[in-house]
Amino acid sequence: MSEQQTVDEELKAENIGLHSLKPAPGSKRDRKRVGRGHGSGHGKTSGRGHKGYGSRAGAKDRARFEGGQNPIHMRMRKLRGPNKKMSMPFEPFRTHTQHVNLDDLDARFDDGATIDLEALRAAGLAKKRDIPVKVLGRGELTKKFTLIVHKVSKSAGERIEAAGGTVQLIEE
Repeated sequence: MSEQQTVDEELKAENIGLHSLKPAPGSKRDRKRVGRGHGSGHGKTSGRGHKGYGSRAGAKDRARFEGGQNPIHMRMRKLRGPNKKMSMPFEPFRTHTQHVNLDDLDARFDDGATIDLEALRAAGLAKKRDIPVKVLGRGELTKKFTLIVHKVSKSAGERIEAAGGTVQLIEE
């Protein structure tokens, strides 16, 4: 007799099949039968307590319900529009940058200067350390600069190059 035949015979002897499958002992509990008398422990009010919203037919706990506490959507500020800084209460996708304008650079630096993050910090323009610096195009530029910053707006880049300067972007 082969091994396969002996295994088949053992299975037949135990009568294992789809008809005899059962869940593991203790893994299934009986359904709670409410409203079936005091002795069941769930009689009379059927586990709903006395009066109140939870005892009513059709009562549901809403996902945003906070037990009567003023809900978060009522506590948050109510400014409209997705693109305003203050309208998104948690601001998860907001990018933070320090802005420096061309007229500030023109007023504070000499012609031909190399302007990097340290020079901007020394001039009092971009004081925060870990926040990227972006140069914006407000004002006219009369001097030639070499800028080393994180970002430059399109108009600012065009004006810097028109004045004979160059822009080097810092990779983050």
